[in-house]
Amino acid sequence: MAPVAMRTAARSLSDARPVSFWLDDPGKPAALPALTTTETCDLLVVGGGYSGLWTALLAKEREPDRDVVLIEGREVGWAASGRNGGFCAASLTHGLGNGLARWPEELGTLERLGERNLDAIEEAVARYSLDCDFERSGEIDVATEPHQLDELAAMYEEARRLGLADGLELLDRDAVRAEVDSPTFLGGLWDRRGVAMLHPAKLAWGLKRACRDLGVRIYENTPGLELVPVGSGMGVRTPYGRVVARRVALGTNVFPSLVKRVRPYTVPVYDYALTTEPLTPEQLASVGWKNRQGLGDSANRFHYFRITADHRILWGGFDAIYPFGGRVSAELDHRPETYLTLAEHFFRCFPQLEGVRFSHAWGGAIDTCSRFSAFFGTAHQGKVVYAAGYTGLGVGATRFGGDVMLDLLAGERTERTELKMVRSKPLPFPPEPIAWAGIGITKWSLARADENGGRRNLWLKAMDRLGLGFDS
Repeated sequence: MAPVAMRTAARSLSDARPVSFWLDDPGKPAALPALTTTETCDLLVVGGGYSGLWTALLAKEREPDRDVVLIEGREVGWAASGRNGGFCAASLTHGLGNGLARWPEELGTLERLGERNLDAIEEAVARYSLDCDFERSGEIDVATEPHQLDELAAMYEEARRLGLADGLELLDRDAVRAEVDSPTFLGGLWDRRGVAMLHPAKLAWGLKRACRDLGVRIYENTPGLELVPVGSGMGVRTPYGRVVARRVALGTNVFPSLVKRVRPYTVPVYDYALTTEPLTPEQLASVGWKNRQGLGDSANRFHYFRITADHRILWGGFDAIYPFGGRVSAELDHRPETYLTLAEHFFRCFPQLEGVRFSHAWGGAIDTCSRFSAFFGTAHQGKVVYAAGYTGLGVGATRFGGDVMLDLLAGERTERTELKMVRSKPLPFPPEPIAWAGIGITKWSLARADENGGRRNLWLKAMDRLGLGFDS
């Protein structure tokens, strides 16, 4: 980083609050009391992020008389659900390319189910009056290097061949810069309908309210500590009480699963983001962005960025930090060196915004798995179900995952449970120190590929053949 660029980036961060912009909101609801007794119920949901909230809501929609309890270790939406970029995608497979590589024979079905899932989220936003700034504005994948143009064009042609190009538009340099003006943009692929922008924390808080309105009993600051059989059901011990339930759904994602054999399938990856102060009308005009799409560049070490309802730019990504041993700790939520890198990259992308300052800087852990998309399973003779591994695309896909978990608990054969994606597992990560070394080599190799026209080295090619990967 040049000294002048570093000074500009550093100055822009001087007043940034070390907290998620989304969670730093005066409308944040008060925490509900912790569980201090023994509760019994039909269904216990563990986890108050999107995964648990959608599962609880869908359970009540399916069976209004079902007695549902949800416990959350801190406060609803405080972790990844309140710290992400607010990109709500239809894709269930972490993008068309990953889906094509792993489940080509059922990709059409997965795409259709993903579109239906996003439509259902939009319908739920309206039905429950979820005030979460939902905008079906789409997303543009932008090319910032010549080889990325070829990759986007190839993906578009593949989508056309498969009959999956409805709503996709390939943009040349002038067309993409007419949408959002950056001298670094060489072209783009605009998915007009397959992604919505929203306020992620407000979505979680709205789902919390909707669940309570339907009769779900929610206890916050109530972590699940141990899962054990109790009679014909299951018990979950908490710090001050216990829940005994006929069935249990685990939506703990990045946090250690109460089913211990599931733990090797995910690792935590720390992702970081910034938001600017609100842009003035003149600053907005210098960038364009009238259609308010989400954007992401096409590098392996990618950035994602979008405009908020109050005209800030959220800018995140690039670094994906894996802590040795896979520990999840609040001290890793902030990384000043990454904030500095992100700020420098921001001004390289938008030099016309020099002088803009950042209001918030934060990070948080994402659960990633080796196939980049969710996996599912049951335990304790089908009385316990889990979903995990969303790898950064859980804002939308967790609702689909909630439906899958409820199908599995009911023992139902549905179009969802018959999917190979649902019936198979990713490869687990190896134990330490092998995981640390392997992830480190993979990250180095991905950075080298970005610097060398996208050419993947022997390590990455071997990982591709094994179906192993690392992403955020």
